[in-house]
Amino acid sequence: MTLPTSMRYIDVSAPGGPEVMRLADGPLPTARPGEVLVKVEAIGINRPDVAQRQGSYPPPKDASPIMGLEVAGTIVALGEGVRDFAIGDKVCGLANGGGYAEYCLLPVSQTLPWPKGYDAIKAAAVPETFFTVWANLFQMAGVTEGETVLIHGGTSGIGTTAIQLAKAFGADVFTTAGSAEKCAACEKLGAKRAINYKTEDFAAVIKAETDGKGVDIILDMIGAAYFEKNIASLAKDGCLSIIAFLGGAVAEKVNLGPIMVKRLTVTGSTMRPRTLEEKRAIRDDLLSEVWPLLEQGTVAPVIHAVLPFEQVAEAHRQMEESNHIGKIVLTLQR
Repeated sequence: MTLPTSMRYIDVSAPGGPEVMRLADGPLPTARPGEVLVKVEAIGINRPDVAQRQGSYPPPKDASPIMGLEVAGTIVALGEGVRDFAIGDKVCGLANGGGYAEYCLLPVSQTLPWPKGYDAIKAAAVPETFFTVWANLFQMAGVTEGETVLIHGGTSGIGTTAIQLAKAFGADVFTTAGSAEKCAACEKLGAKRAINYKTEDFAAVIKAETDGKGVDIILDMIGAAYFEKNIASLAKDGCLSIIAFLGGAVAEKVNLGPIMVKRLTVTGSTMRPRTLEEKRAIRDDLLSEVWPLLEQGTVAPVIHAVLPFEQVAEAHRQMEESNHIGKIVLTLQR
């Protein structure tokens, strides 16, 4: 296969608003050992992309400076030692960067085949949110059948994924969202009760809904603004898993007593600093435990909008406005 020598990608001239992103031309990346080069057909948009564009989430030193954490497409080149995939395979994966481009490198440990019946758009909407939810809700917090879970940001890509996966594995799910329309969407996805955080106190609702017991696990992307109410909403031996700080990273004057009295666990993580082997373990779990659910239609990515690659600024505006329900995806014309 003869590959071009250059590709289009999205360049960020300086930190700022969506308008700082521009189409540019640059060289194709070369697959290193353990990597595959993918001709990109669709790209998932994620909150960390927005943070990177704004200058608050720099890529690791060994990662591409180009934004983009998840893609779907066709393998066009193999790095040394790659045995699990072949040129021509349709794959999706979690990139360490470089996704906003016509060609992207994926480590084999973060690469998966498209679920059967999926196209590029649906496949591109899976990796980042499913990696994140599986790692934090299942591997770290250990949700099991019969437990109760509170998921904040229920209509985000993370939220729509977490609601479905927790429900599929037998948990009772509560969630928060910011409008009646969004709450209805969460309940349609499987939430037992969606709480409108603009008109209701979620801690009071959880207390009432659980007869004062609280929930076993909370998946939180708000951070400081919800910390005390999250602690109050947990049952004994409960776990708070923090994955983002949309409401601030510093919680001041917090009473830590309930953590001791209720034997709570407070944990959290980000995906980017994890090692290749840690990400491989998540990938392997997804293939064995979640891919069958995707292929059966039990769980599916919720897609809010599909925009052409050239409208990346509009995609970021929609992400920042937070009116979306599910994923925003870019598609590349062929």
